[in-house]
Amino acid sequence: MNSATAKRFSIAEYHRLGELGFFAPDERVELIRGEIIKMAAKGRFHSVCNSLLLRELVILLGRLAHLRVQEPIILSTTDSEPEPDVVIARNRSDNYLSSHPEPADILLVIEVSDSTLKYDQRTKLSLYAEAGITNYWIFNLVGSQLEMHSEPYQERQGDFNYRVKRVVLQNETVVIPGFPELSLDLSLVFPG
Repeated sequence: MNSATAKRFSIAEYHRLGELGFFAPDERVELIRGEIIKMAAKGRFHSVCNSLLLRELVILLGRLAHLRVQEPIILSTTDSEPEPDVVIARNRSDNYLSSHPEPADILLVIEVSDSTLKYDQRTKLSLYAEAGITNYWIFNLVGSQLEMHSEPYQERQGDFNYRVKRVVLQNETVVIPGFPELSLDLSLVFPG
């Protein structure tokens, strides 16, 4: 009896596929636990929320941190190179020219979620926790709330999760991790 096994890719193999033109120029894919995953198309609410979030973060952060939008991060311990909606990373003199940010560089990972909500709440949350991402936010457009996750840990059965989850409503204000003096007004970010 034959059983099929999916081919898992390392980050280096994934990069090589890109160099060889394996992906179409406009194809949106990311590497998650060695699997090449096609990213979901963004709806209007997702795009608007992401744009408003970016605008507010640029105003608040200025040059205090490196702001990345839908760009790769390297999670080498899990053979993953996701492209979160927004990443706030520490400033680095080479502006990440030598490599994409890794967990030690990252202050906050943000996903804006509507059609991908369950995926972001389960698969991505576990992935980011396992990689040691300290702060993970989900802009939950279905529930019109921000889900803030912090303190990654490994559960007894081996799964990865966050010890702290805080839900913040769309008309409230939150402090940006790493910048206790900076507050983000969510009413300026959530569409409508």
